[in-house]
Amino acid sequence: MALRVLGVTQNMRSYMRGVDLIKRYKSALTVKKTLLNIPATQVTRLDNGLRVASEDSGASTATVGLWIDAGSRSENDKNNGVAHFLEHMAFKGTAKRSQTDLELEVENMGAHLNAYTSREQTVFYAKCLSKDVPKAVEILADIIQNSKLGESEIARERSVILREMQEVESNLQEVVFDHLHATAYQGTPLGQTILGPTKNIQSIGKSDLTDYIQTHYKASRIVLAGAGGVKHDELVKLAGQNLGSLESSVLPAEITPCRFTGSEVRVRDDSLPLAHVAIAVEGCGWTDQDNIPLMVANTLVGAWDRSQGGGANNASNLARASAEDNLCHSFQSFNTCYKDTGLWGIYFVCDPLQCEDMLFNVQTEWMRLCTMVTEAEVERAKNLLKTNMLLQLDGTTPICEDIGRQILCYNRRIPLHELEQRIDAVSVQNVRDVGMKYIYDRCPAVSAVGPVENLPDYNRIRSSMYWLRV
Repeated sequence: MALRVLGVTQNMRSYMRGVDLIKRYKSALTVKKTLLNIPATQVTRLDNGLRVASEDSGASTATVGLWIDAGSRSENDKNNGVAHFLEHMAFKGTAKRSQTDLELEVENMGAHLNAYTSREQTVFYAKCLSKDVPKAVEILADIIQNSKLGESEIARERSVILREMQEVESNLQEVVFDHLHATAYQGTPLGQTILGPTKNIQSIGKSDLTDYIQTHYKASRIVLAGAGGVKHDELVKLAGQNLGSLESSVLPAEITPCRFTGSEVRVRDDSLPLAHVAIAVEGCGWTDQDNIPLMVANTLVGAWDRSQGGGANNASNLARASAEDNLCHSFQSFNTCYKDTGLWGIYFVCDPLQCEDMLFNVQTEWMRLCTMVTEAEVERAKNLLKTNMLLQLDGTTPICEDIGRQILCYNRRIPLHELEQRIDAVSVQNVRDVGMKYIYDRCPAVSAVGPVENLPDYNRIRSSMYWLRV
């Protein structure tokens, strides 16, 4: 009887495994079908070199924006901060619209106008109803071509930016990452902050802003991106009408090589309750073939926050150790890419006495990643990376942002099904190989702010970037 029951149980298990496999197979087919059915991103280049890229989902809302291949990396010591200053000046009125007129026009459409500056890009975008796309494109074109840059507005924004700098100083994560760039790329444009130093903000004038626009706001360095209820042919026509007169650059944009330096910066402040630490090695650029394996490795290390809980049930080794041994309050692995370089590392916040233990666990996990990472861990990381990739593209604005950034970085938008295949193709050996190439026995850059007395000195940190095995 027992044997019969056992036989039935085994048969049921086999059956359930079969059902599970069928479900998974159907689910995989559904995902693949969904990815293949996502509208294609259409790209058109105008005569002056400006690129128009869009994805038409037929939605009732749309996001359109101008992605410009210029940021703080395009600045020098004297004008550092001018790209961000220009972003502030964009909504302060043009030759045909006062600031009040501009604000009323946008509000009456029920639209949202926004902008941001990064180290390599400046972005102006609008979220609006599909029927208002022509007006939104015309406003964006007016902003980048005809901003008044009045002296009184410049003076007013100067004080706003100085106040913003004070607010950033209180955001310790921002401070740590600015210091990390400053030490990792010291003496190069990537080492500069996006906001710029106070002395530059106090001295930037109309001539600096005009020079920057005339030098970098060229048609060949601009992408008009659209997502949502956007007809590509109409967007191309609008681009021709409103941006067709933009001057094209004869020469391609030059990239100043930014040398990575293994080094550290520590700002000890015992008045702060927690230590904020970032450690990174040099990663790769957007177009490098190692980027996808490094993204998988980054996802494998993961992120964790004390409020999440999880304890022994966390999938990430580092998260499990952090929860069980109370190593930190939070940590976040990052893979920051630029055109020709990048920073791959981790940022964590911990109690002053836990700095050494946390760093030991981080570096142990990194060494394990290079030498002993398992098939199951890599599969989990790949699935999580694909999930995160899809979740991040929820809404017209993230899709529009993805289109603009990828056209600037790759000169095309990589289809999701291709990206999924590239992630699926990453093997355990690929992860180990990129680990040995970028992490193992490499000089890291370290940035630490707060009560960091217990953080090991740089030579100790450097000596833990490899294992000696008998």
